[in-house]
Amino acid sequence: MQQAADQHRPFRRALAGITGLAGSLVAAAALLAVPGIFATSHASGAAGPAPQFTLEQRGGGSVSLADLKGKVVLVNFWATWCGPCRKEMPLLEQIHRKYAPLGLVMVGVNVEEDGRLFDTFLKDVPVSFPILLDPKNGVSKLYDVAAMPSTVIIDRKGNIRYVHQGYQPGDENAYQDMVRTLIRERT
Repeated sequence: MQQAADQHRPFRRALAGITGLAGSLVAAAALLAVPGIFATSHASGAAGPAPQFTLEQRGGGSVSLADLKGKVVLVNFWATWCGPCRKEMPLLEQIHRKYAPLGLVMVGVNVEEDGRLFDTFLKDVPVSFPILLDPKNGVSKLYDVAAMPSTVIIDRKGNIRYVHQGYQPGDENAYQDMVRTLIRERT
């Protein structure tokens, strides 16, 4: 009887090793699927109408998404404490300057309560596109922002066409590709 049990021992060890490896792979896949855990950048196509909002603009006045219908709109959610936001902001400014004459409207949505922080940041990294203020994160919640920065690109009909969370060098190329595609589309 002992001899039969000894014959199956290597099989049992192999099976235990495979089971443990499979469990580890499932756990790793689950962690990678959670936004912001290990991945620093994630993009997806999206569909459906963009949630409407009106936000106060830095320097006075307000901007309403409804007023931008008929234009391609890039909305970038950011914060001063976000290192990738600091790297991305000058590149967004370049995209804005290049495509604004072709119909792109870009807005930055700052999610911080303290306006002094973003004023200091924008002195170091000036931009010409409007900076909107979302200190209570109401609009960020409407758009299910789970990572900083997050970029949403909306087509001329007001539908979300592209959502990107995080930033890695080179991501701006995907933004430009989507902007070019949407600018070429006619309503």
